[in-house]
Amino acid sequence: MTADGGKPTGGLEARLQSGTAPRARRVVGLVDTDSFAKWGAHLLATAPAHWGLELLTVATPRSASRAQLRSAFRGLDDRLAHLAAAPPTPLHVDAIVERLRQDPPDAVLVSVIGPVAELVIDEVLRRVRRRPVLVTGLPGISYPAKWKGVFLRARADLFVLHSHREVRAYEELAAEGGVEPHFALATLPFARPGALAAGDDGGASVRDTVVFAAQPSVPAERADRERVVGWLVETARRHPSWRVVIKVRAAAGEHQTHREQDPYPGLVPAGAPANLVVESGPMSEHLDRAVALVTISSTAVLEAAARGVPALTLTDFGTGRHLINEVFVGSGLEGDARDLVDGRFGTVRAEWMHDNHFHPESENDWATRTEALMALRDAGGLVDRPAARRSRGGGLRRAWERKNALGPDDRSVLGTVALVIGAPVRAAKRLGRRVVRVVRPAEAPVVLAPTSQRDGSRRSDVSDRLGDREEQLVTGRDPR
Repeated sequence: MTADGGKPTGGLEARLQSGTAPRARRVVGLVDTDSFAKWGAHLLATAPAHWGLELLTVATPRSASRAQLRSAFRGLDDRLAHLAAAPPTPLHVDAIVERLRQDPPDAVLVSVIGPVAELVIDEVLRRVRRRPVLVTGLPGISYPAKWKGVFLRARADLFVLHSHREVRAYEELAAEGGVEPHFALATLPFARPGALAAGDDGGASVRDTVVFAAQPSVPAERADRERVVGWLVETARRHPSWRVVIKVRAAAGEHQTHREQDPYPGLVPAGAPANLVVESGPMSEHLDRAVALVTISSTAVLEAAARGVPALTLTDFGTGRHLINEVFVGSGLEGDARDLVDGRFGTVRAEWMHDNHFHPESENDWATRTEALMALRDAGGLVDRPAARRSRGGGLRRAWERKNALGPDDRSVLGTVALVIGAPVRAAKRLGRRVVRVVRPAEAPVVLAPTSQRDGSRRSDVSDRLGDREEQLVTGRDPR
């Protein structure tokens, strides 16, 4: 790899083809929330065999519980398989950085939420003299590209994404923001053919379940979430031979990567049919029994498609950036509540796959680029990347960002001082933004009309063929 972050001209493949054994490497993964823990661990499990792997959990206000970690770590390779039974106890950032300082690994995968990623990367760059290569990324679907994701991780040496489409979008966004692109491609670990299917016995298991992959923030409004539950209730009634599972990612009291205002378990009506159930646990185990998977935009739909399980991305709320479902336009998986209730699901269109998460694994370059960066580190040529953050403030600013990332886990005096000074400033800024929104409202988000599985037609084209009762049931609107 070149010093400017470009792709390697020789790389790991060339050395392997020449018969030269690659140098053994030590790589440490850092995780915090449920989704980052699952992604980070399973990405590392796809790393080359000569990488020795270690995984640590960072203690933050949103750190995953032991139960969430056990689910996240199910189905790992031999190097990390022990984690499912014995997840690592969360450690304070300072303790982790001290470990890295005393015994620097070759590379660190920073698989944590944005503010914590910025903090960890800054601490390693400042405190670890012979610092490791810093690799980071985002779990799941990362299209459209989001500036905050780039902004908080700009100083990492490599940023892992999971489709050619995502890489193009992030490269364009980074260039617009003055950040040198540093994006690499990896197959989403859960979208690899046969990935996480350890419980699949080749088709002999019972397939009797429609799995709804719940998301904490999509849709956001309680009324919309109640509508979703209503559709699932009707599906369970219409298909008594199916188990309709609302698959949640957190039990009461557990944290998630995104905050959940109205958890689905509390929205299930008392009179719901017995075959509608709420369950947690590894998605892979639910897919072992799945007839189909349904969601708004969860990454689980890619996991299902990789296994050949039919799927449906509900578009009743439209298609738009805030719903994280623009990527599925043209995928063959789009549908609506009537499709769900009728038991009509989709399969992935071949023409959509290559650009969207289902490229050949031979096109992945994250491991070879990480290997090249480790070789650059060996030679003393690893150069620190500049931050995207241009604001000043020195130590006090760092203390504020630390307090913002760690919350009550930061007990430093300077952090308390920064909170006392910074909290009113942030409150004033938020108030100012609210005033601006009132005076100069932002443009409404672009939302495309719903689509269905019925002959590829728009929902608006077929709604007049629904009976009055069914129309009201499915859409939540009185057709009169």
